[in-house]
Order: sequence, then structure tokens, then C-alpha cells
Amino acid sequence: MRFHDIKSWKAYKRVKANHGASGVDGVNFEEFEKDLKNNLYKLCNRMSSGSLLSESS
Repeated sequence: MRFHDIKSWKAYKRVKANHGASGVDGVNFEEFEKDLKNNLYKLCNRMSSGSLLSESS
């Protein structure tokens, strides 16, 4: 597992434990978890490439 994958997994677990809100894309935990491995992979790639931007960016 790559460093970014581990960080993404730990961040995901913290947000879920905190009952975090949906992201700017409106996807909630139930939807995200339907394809958890693939969604975390895509999230990690977007973060590492700098292509993940918030609405305020």
C-alpha cells in the first residue's frame, strides 16, 4: 500500500467516525462505500496529482 493510500484510508476513517458531511459532489458515505476501494483509489490519485479542488478553489 502506498503512503497516500494509507493517509486516504486513515482520513476516511476519521471523517466517517466524526459523521462527516457529504463532499462538494454530494456523495454520502453510503454511496461512497458501494465502491469503497475504487473511490479511495480515485480520491488518492486526485489528491496526489493536485486535481482535487474544492468549490472555493
